[in-house]
Amino acid sequence: MNYDLILKGGRVIDPSQNLDGIRDVAFTAGRVAACGKDLKPGADTEVRDVAGYIVAPGLIDLHTHVYWGGTSLGIDGDEFCRTSGVTTSVDTGSAGPGNWAGFRKHVIEKAEARILAYLHVSFAGIYGFSKTIMVGESENIRMMAPADCAEVADKNRDLIVGIKVRVGRNSSGDQGTAPLNMALQVAEQVGMPLMAHIDHPPPSYEEVVDMLRPGDVLTHAFRPFPNAPSTAQGTVKQAVLNARKRGVFFDIGHGGGSFAFKTARAMLANGFEPDTISSDVHTLCIDGPAFDQVTTMSKFLCMGMSLSNVIKASTVSAALALQRMEYGSLKPGSLGDATILTVKEGRFDYVDVVGEHLIGNQRIVSEGVVLKGKWWHPKRSTKFTKIN
Repeated sequence: MNYDLILKGGRVIDPSQNLDGIRDVAFTAGRVAACGKDLKPGADTEVRDVAGYIVAPGLIDLHTHVYWGGTSLGIDGDEFCRTSGVTTSVDTGSAGPGNWAGFRKHVIEKAEARILAYLHVSFAGIYGFSKTIMVGESENIRMMAPADCAEVADKNRDLIVGIKVRVGRNSSGDQGTAPLNMALQVAEQVGMPLMAHIDHPPPSYEEVVDMLRPGDVLTHAFRPFPNAPSTAQGTVKQAVLNARKRGVFFDIGHGGGSFAFKTARAMLANGFEPDTISSDVHTLCIDGPAFDQVTTMSKFLCMGMSLSNVIKASTVSAALALQRMEYGSLKPGSLGDATILTVKEGRFDYVDVVGEHLIGNQRIVSEGVVLKGKWWHPKRSTKFTKIN
């Protein structure tokens, strides 16, 4: 077969296939064409030598804010892809039904890297989020637009993967679970999952997870006290265990205020790993403490998660939450995305949102990207020899 591109001789870690070994990965017409040993190139096949590197399915960051220029918290999704190896950024509620059209036309459709989105039930999405202005969009119940949200989500199913809502003192004031209830009604109406943000109470962590359905996502799942998922005694709250048992996804959503090493240590000590690892990258945390997706992944690697499970939480598990299983895999027929990684050894200083530092001996680094079946951004990736 005359493949378009072959990645030659890398260590392929693809949890969707329970695969960890030296393989070639071939791409044709924007899809994965083959994953095996000694794949033979055709006359026109581009071959890249990735021996000594890890080849993973294209990383999915399940919680980002990439409505660049449309909201104050948006970053450039393509630049994020280049630096963090994220081939699919999932924007979580930057836009609501009132400004979705601009997000789609001016950002998503012009981007090279993939962007999907959870649509905010708030009419204007997250519109007041900066260093000088902080307005909780769910605090004013008049801003909730369930009918408009359902209509826009239904008409844009190619890009909208679910409904987003933010609840907590900072985002919904004294409204409690009322915005969450509205968002759940929308999600039920359109047959989509919901992603719920949680910050300081009210409402409580338990109140929120008790309302979530199978397939819904709780982001900021390992946040610090108050509203942490662990008890003062270091056990996992029963409501959290019940929610996982019925199929709720627990997503990291690091961001600027939503991830603590203390919480993560307690959860991991109880065998409760996150379902998905995401950065919640935006303008206020891209320079720390979140930085990017691979830094967030590195923190969990240094806390004891296996490399395979860290990659799983950023690929196939995220695809499962998105209900798009052609993502996050290197199986033939999957989307033609791959991320080239290394794991550096050394002494690395990591910080969480409350200022605690962790010195780790490993760091995951993004070295290159295959996007839609093509070697992407080659100026940054000249280290990989083009064999033919």
